[in-house]
Amino acid sequence: MGLIREPKNVDFTVQSKPWTDEELCDFRKLMTELKAKNASRKIRATRTVKKVNA
Repeated sequence: MGLIREPKNVDFTVQSKPWTDEELCDFRKLMTELKAKNASRKIRATRTVKKVNA
């Protein structure tokens, strides 16, 4: 795979807009819910014991 260069007079860099307080609050709620969900999955996965047939 080679290097891709920008054409002249074209800028592919994008400046993102800062998040509003409401968007940031929603994102933080979502992340805490996802972390709690993933933590409970890890606990269940470690408690499950699989038998291996010899």
